[in-house]
Amino acid sequence: MKSPALTALSHGAGCGCKLPPAALHGLLAELGTAADSRILVGNETADDAAVVQLSDELAIVTTADFFTPIVDDPYDFGRVAAANAFSDVYAMGGTPIAALNLVSWPLGDLGRDALREVLRGGAAVAREAGVAVVGGHSIDDPEPKYGLAVTGVVDPQGILRNSTARAGDRLYLTKPVGAGVAATATKRGLASPRLRAAALEVMTGLNRDAAAAARRAGASAVTDVSGFGLLGHLHELACASGVSADVTAADVPVLPEVLELLSADEPPIAGGTRRNREWVEPAVEWAEGVSEPYRWLLCDAMTSGGLLLSAAEGSSALAAPIGSVVEGEPGTIRVR
Repeated sequence: MKSPALTALSHGAGCGCKLPPAALHGLLAELGTAADSRILVGNETADDAAVVQLSDELAIVTTADFFTPIVDDPYDFGRVAAANAFSDVYAMGGTPIAALNLVSWPLGDLGRDALREVLRGGAAVAREAGVAVVGGHSIDDPEPKYGLAVTGVVDPQGILRNSTARAGDRLYLTKPVGAGVAATATKRGLASPRLRAAALEVMTGLNRDAAAAARRAGASAVTDVSGFGLLGHLHELACASGVSADVTAADVPVLPEVLELLSADEPPIAGGTRRNREWVEPAVEWAEGVSEPYRWLLCDAMTSGGLLLSAAEGSSALAAPIGSVVEGEPGTIRVR
């Protein structure tokens, strides 16, 4: 008997299945921060990973990321999940060195073969990244989920943060957005082979080279774009840095055919994207000319997206320039 499609067993797709950001930030605020002088980056700025100092020359970067399927092919699901998990370490300026598999799997429905392919896909991207997968943990679960807990290393003086953006810098984005739209369109039978292939290429691409380029360019702040959407992660960066931001919607790189899909009478908008827009919109000032498709696009719940960088003017070789960091009420964003 043929196994059901992976995405048919999940309520959300990829990072779009995250808890709503408004609820998550509220919970983290209640928990407070750890009182330990070794912690260089904790959860207080909603950064991509934690950083703990071991010596004057060495700190560890630690993170975990897992989610429900965003594609139906098990091998590709593993590849996307691994690239996404490593991205948090790259966004901190670190180098991932070891990882543990995190698996929730309906063995009776999907069987061992599909799970083997997921793990093979994750291992393939780990090899590409130079990361050793050294174990993991699995549970039986009616909804499949996969990801990794990742440990990396970084020079304490070379940490990239989301809390240090400088007013006057430009904003750059290293990958196109729209993968959430592509995933939802695929589930509805609306995505073309071209769009599916382009989205998979984006989601399986490592952010290693982009992070290295950011370090060379002296980027003042970095974060990766995933489930909270471009504006959501920019809002976090601007809040943490005490700055405001301007974004030019038409300059944001986008996957092919996504804007056309968002212009349809019933656009393929994920639930996570709707929650992102509801959360971030009070901090956003939309120019009159910014269309509804672009407003949804900038809130798209991405999976394994690119790096969002704040860097000096003239760093356009890094990626696509999409706006600027400016003085203003912290966390506010103007989109034109």
